[in-house]
Amino acid sequence: MTMKPYRMGVDIGTTSTKAVLFDRRGRALSRHGEEYPLMTPAPGVAEQDPELIFQSVLRSIRGCLEQAGAAGGEVGFVAFSSAMHSLIVVDGSGQPLTPSITWADNRSAAYAEIIKTEHNGHEIYRRTGTPIHPMSPLVKLVWLRSERPELFKAEHKFISIKEYVFHRLLGQYVVDHSIASATGLLNLETLDWDEEALQLAGIVGEQLSLPVATTHAMSGLKPEYAVVTGLPVDITFITGANDGVLSNLGVAAIDPGVVAVTIGTSGAVRTVTDKPVTDPEGRVFCYALTEKHWVIGGPVNNGGMILRWVRDELAGAEAETAKRLGIDAYELLTGIAAKVPPGSDGLLFHPYLAGERAPIWNANARGSYFGLGMHHKKEHMIRAAMEGVIMNLYTVLTALQELIGPPAHVLATGGFARSELWRQMLADVFGQEVTVPESFESSCLGAVVLGMYGQGEIGSLSEVKEMVGGIHTHKPDEAAAETYRKLLPLFAELPRLLEAPYAAIASFQREQG
Repeated sequence: MTMKPYRMGVDIGTTSTKAVLFDRRGRALSRHGEEYPLMTPAPGVAEQDPELIFQSVLRSIRGCLEQAGAAGGEVGFVAFSSAMHSLIVVDGSGQPLTPSITWADNRSAAYAEIIKTEHNGHEIYRRTGTPIHPMSPLVKLVWLRSERPELFKAEHKFISIKEYVFHRLLGQYVVDHSIASATGLLNLETLDWDEEALQLAGIVGEQLSLPVATTHAMSGLKPEYAVVTGLPVDITFITGANDGVLSNLGVAAIDPGVVAVTIGTSGAVRTVTDKPVTDPEGRVFCYALTEKHWVIGGPVNNGGMILRWVRDELAGAEAETAKRLGIDAYELLTGIAAKVPPGSDGLLFHPYLAGERAPIWNANARGSYFGLGMHHKKEHMIRAAMEGVIMNLYTVLTALQELIGPPAHVLATGGFARSELWRQMLADVFGQEVTVPESFESSCLGAVVLGMYGQGEIGSLSEVKEMVGGIHTHKPDEAAAETYRKLLPLFAELPRLLEAPYAAIASFQREQG
């Protein structure tokens, strides 16, 4: 057992990479983050530069050490979290042949429908746990094979952004069971690549990375990156897991009946089971945390990115004011939204700016305001956008409840948890008490706890409960909850009524793009 005083968690997210340094009791000592763009030049496109992300990982690690005044040699290990569903094609030397195609990229939507209807898609989902949707690397591969067949040479590999980072740092192609279980290509029972999925994608297992446990330890940091990061060449790296399951672990949402609600760039509602569980109706995912812990739930495309869109496209003047005053633009926006009563005076916002996954699984879905009247002002539009994100997550919970029953406890995590307004809104919409840990970097803490478990420093993942700091607790305001109870059925009904118009407008947008 290492006695070094520090452990580091690194979370490779969709809009930024964050590194957090923890002591052996799970207390955060320093944080450093680096943002990067999501490139959306045309409808359906959502890509990133893998090299830009890799450089952000290097800077985040070094910045985290410098902020703490810590030496790299004092770090026992570095454990990784990462966003799911990314796909990069690399050549035989590891050079990217494509950008990183993210979970939000919808260009393969037509192929998802073909797989569902013509290629045994539902049975593949039941074995792999990843719903058939454009987010899935399986669907992306089928699309790429049709649109860019020259990429499918025998020496080419198909990897995620986390695998790209590991290969750059260590020269190894490995993928943890958690990221692999989000590809649509991994058989959950055997924890190996699913033959039918591989055949459908047009690849063989050797073109993918080696699946390993989420506690798998590696070493061999290349000397040039040891210099850049400040880490020693013999530092231990823990493969870790995907950000969703680690977020559950990082808020101690690992007991039966405990549900975690996360809003980062995207969002999710998740709970932990002791075996793989998939849905006969295909509404939820199932991803690995360890061989004995599985996370089921529903992801949404549209989380915190909605408030960023509001900031950039609806509230540019307010954002400039915030900049001049030296305050956070999001703090200003939530302050404006707080002046509007719950329900936004009858204004609903469906936050489907990037299509949607759970619960409607419709890549053609598009965002809309409903009920807009002359009495509504910008502040109503801001609040309705925030409420729309929470209402959408509630509709995911209603689907999940059919598999697990009503939640015993709701925990909230993600960047949105910094906002008191959003925390209270979650309690009001869900109609039950919500607990929010004070530590917001739950995926980084989850990665470190997983690493401590794998290294034998703790005997059980349940020990994370002793590491989660002080909490905020919000009880629903009955008047606000009653308002939302009246609006939620209408919110849930509209997407069903709009399926044909969604398809028509999405087709028009693709033609224009």
